[in-house]
This record gives sequence, C-alpha cells and structure tokens, in this order.
Amino acid sequence: MSKKAPVLELKKVIKSFKQGTQKLEVLRGVDLDIQAGEVVALLGPSGSGKSTMLQIAGLLDQPTKGEIYLNGQKCSKLNDALRTSLRRDYLGFVYQYHNLLSDFDALENVMLPQLIQGKKRKVAEERAKWLLSRLGLEKRLKHRPATMSGGEQQRVAIARALANAPKLLLADEPTGNLDPKTSDIVFAELVNIVKETGLSALIATHNFDLAEKMDRKVTLLDGKIIDMRASAFIPRDSENFY
Repeated sequence: MSKKAPVLELKKVIKSFKQGTQKLEVLRGVDLDIQAGEVVALLGPSGSGKSTMLQIAGLLDQPTKGEIYLNGQKCSKLNDALRTSLRRDYLGFVYQYHNLLSDFDALENVMLPQLIQGKKRKVAEERAKWLLSRLGLEKRLKHRPATMSGGEQQRVAIARALANAPKLLLADEPTGNLDPKTSDIVFAELVNIVKETGLSALIATHNFDLAEKMDRKVTLLDGKIIDMRASAFIPRDSENFY
C-alpha cells in the first residue's frame, strides 16, 4: 500500500529579500511535512520568519528556491488562476486581525466564501450557522462586526476560514490581538474544532501551554525548522521569544 502524500510539504524552501546591496535570507532551507489530521504548532522568536513561511505555504508568496507540495501536488509552476483555486478550495486562513466585512453580519461573513465557491444559499447558511454555533455565537448571527467584541469577531473569522471545509488551516498568531484570557478561550476553541473536524493545521503561536495541546511543536530558528525538543535552550520567558 502506497503511503499517502502529506497535506503540506515544504522542501528546502529559501526566501531572501534585498535590502540595498545586502541580501536578507529569512528562510534558509525549511523542510516540513504535515500529515492528514495533524495539528502542528509553529513557534519561534518574533521576526523569525513565521509569517513569511505561512505566506509561502498558503501560496500567497513564492519561495526564492525550494518547493511547496499540497496533497502531493507540486505548486511552483502553477499559474495565478490555479493557485487562487487551490487557496479557495484547499486552504483556510486565520490572521491576527480578523479582516471581517463590516457591512455584513456574522452569518453573512461566513456564508460568502461558500457562495463564491458555488454552494447554494441554503447549504451555505446551514453550515455557517453550525460553525458559528459551535464557536458559541448562536445568539450573535445577525450582529455586524462593529457590535461584537474582539473575541467574538475572531471567532467569526475562524468560522469563515473553515466555511469551505479546507483540508489545511494556516493560522498566523490568530489570537495575538486579544487579551490573554480571551486569547486562551478562543485558541482552545480553534484547536478543538480543528481536531473534531479532522483538519490539518499549522498554527503560529507564542502560547506554549496551548501549543502543548497540539500534536506536534516545531520551532523556526535562524531560518530553519527544528524540533521543539532541540530548542530547550530558548528560555520560555525570554523577551526575544515574544
């Protein structure tokens, strides 16, 4: 029996930028596999390239060198239309800032990605209600973002990211803009619903306690992915780590 391809595979990914006459190498040969159903915490110092890595994994940016595979499909040669299609149907994104559409209520914000994908309105509405209710927002369906708390808005953003039933969720500090108590609650809800729905996820976070609840922890250090067990020399309370 042939082994199933990883949901996400990064192979020798390098990303460099030019700063005047200098070359800044943010990623230096990143290798990472994420298997189906696996939830992985991405840890690392601020400015270590976590966001850059997630942008590349999500086909929002191109690596300078190296390759990205989604479900075994090589992505470097895909045109913009195919990359957009993969992002829409295969990937879900959650960012630190929710970026909700202010003129639409919570239900509509979660329905819209499904309608764009071609779902019927009734089907989209039922899934949106289920996701929002699962995240504790069953009484806030008709509320617009401006009338919701930060934690509620981020829950809507999570539901929106899961609306099209992606195979892989990429989350970049998804609760970094919330107070610690709300952050813990929303983050725990995110991990729980991802695990319950059988998704794979790569979640960048500074919260070590919540990272412990995931299947695996990897650390981005000096532009390379290392196992968390190999990074014990990084103090948990180090200011540089946050």
